Order: sequence, then C-alpha cells, then structure tokens
Amino acid sequence: MKPHFAMMAGYNAWCNERVYDAAAQLSDADYRADRGAFFKSVHGTLNHLLATDRIWLKRFTAQGEAPNRLDAVLFENFDDLRDARRKEDERIVAYIEGLSEADLAGRIRYKTITNPAEIEQPLAPALIHLFNHQTHHRGQVHCLLTGFGLDAPALDLILFQRQTGMGLA
Repeated sequence: MKPHFAMMAGYNAWCNERVYDAAAQLSDADYRADRGAFFKSVHGTLNHLLATDRIWLKRFTAQGEAPNRLDAVLFENFDDLRDARRKEDERIVAYIEGLSEADLAGRIRYKTITNPAEIEQPLAPALIHLFNHQTHHRGQVHCLLTGFGLDAPALDLILFQRQTGMGLA
C-alpha cells in the first residue's frame, strides 16, 4: 500500500507544479477573476488546496499551521503561494515516506472544520481523500485555465508514471 501512496504524493507534487506553471501565464486580473468556480477564481481555488492540505497534514502529524476556514486565503501574492505550495508538497512527500505499513493500517482522530464533529477513521482512506481532493480541485483550475485560452497541461497519472517510472513496475 505504501508504494501507491508514495506514487500519489509524487504525482500530486508533479501536477501542482504543472498547474502553477500554467497559472503563472495569467494576468493578475484573470488570475483573480471570479469565474464561477466553487472557490470563485484560480487564486481562490489554489489557496483552498493549500489550506486543506495544511488542515489534513496537521490532522495527520499534529504539526504545522492549519487555517480554521476552507476558504482561507493564505497568500495574496502568487509567488508566495507557489513557494508555500512547493513546501507543502515536500511535507506531504516526506510524511508519506515516513509511514510504515502498520501506520497505514492505523487510525486517526480529528475535528472537522465545517459542522464541527469528532471523527475517528482509518488513515489510509483519509490519505485517499487528500489526493482525490487535490485532483478534484486541480481539475477545476484546469478548466479555468482552459477557459482563459491557455494550453492547460496534461495531468494524467499515466503521464507521470511514464515520466518517472513510478507505478510501472
């Protein structure tokens, strides 16, 4: 199970880098434009992804800063947000690398943000959610980038696998 999560952590970082490369081509006005996405803009959606990753990593590790809102804008400046995204992706990769199969079979306890409740669940499905959530909202950003006329990057997992060799053995 651990090789799967290691692949997903690498894939997550790879995709984020590609999305940020494309988003960097937008004007500031387009980057911040409310285009009707759940978190309104490219800016809002990228901030949401960083915020939720920080929330989950705090739940998993009891370390780091975590906002108390899902729509928190952690960084107004694109370059600062990108730098923070890279650091968070490094944290995710390092966290996954440090897990054992026994850890993955374990459970976590945490409090939800929306409709606060105490939750206990197995770790592995929570990690699946972390990566699936990233994919979901990156897809929204991808659509926004395409709507601005950009040649949004391919984000297929198989492309990552072919490029890195992860998941092909």
